[in-house]
Amino acid sequence: MTIDAARSQRDADPHGNPGAPPDREFRAAQQAQPAPPTPPTPGRTKERRRPLLIAAMVALVCLGALVSSYAYLSTSETQDVVAVRESVPRGEVIEAADLMTVQVGLDPALSPLSASELESLVGQRAAVDLSAGSLVTAESVTEDVLPAEGQSIVGVSLTSAMMPSEPIYAGDAVRIVSTPGEAGEIREGTAPVTVEATVVGVRQVTDTGETVVDVAVSEDQAADLAARAATRKVALVLDSRER
Repeated sequence: MTIDAARSQRDADPHGNPGAPPDREFRAAQQAQPAPPTPPTPGRTKERRRPLLIAAMVALVCLGALVSSYAYLSTSETQDVVAVRESVPRGEVIEAADLMTVQVGLDPALSPLSASELESLVGQRAAVDLSAGSLVTAESVTEDVLPAEGQSIVGVSLTSAMMPSEPIYAGDAVRIVSTPGEAGEIREGTAPVTVEATVVGVRQVTDTGETVVDVAVSEDQAADLAARAATRKVALVLDSRER
């Protein structure tokens, strides 16, 4: 072997293995090393999160629909009606500043006047005491002056035992009846003194617990009724409300 041939063989195999490919051992060393861990695939995490995102979006849509439905129902079930801004005593003329419009929920038990009727109420009189914040009904106002010509108003203070448990309202037809004296005897053949009247107002007296009923009677009966009411020996009878 010549010097040049030996040198070529040494260069071809630096580890002294004649005829071996120069990169065989390098590949063998690479294969012997453990493979690096495979990083998590981003696509799988996104796939796991996507159902949660969809569920959250569906929940938000449902919540928005519920809020919209509630807002619609709230506005569609209310109406503008007339209410009292400043208290008006019975018989006083109603002014525009005394009234206002408010929104209330629909209730079959209520019959307040619509807001469109507010202007027509100005100039009329309060048929009953109108308290601030109360709703105005057709029975709350009148064009008549109280008391009317030829009539007088008398206040009768009554205990709960001297009047029906049925609530008394303005416009009710009643009779004021004289009760027996201290002895509690009713003479045979004599009818109790009775005065027919119309209720124009009712109020409670907090200190005594009694009820004061204001009634309209004819002028010629007013003095006698007032005298009898002062003795506190009268009772109230509620007559039929059918007209």
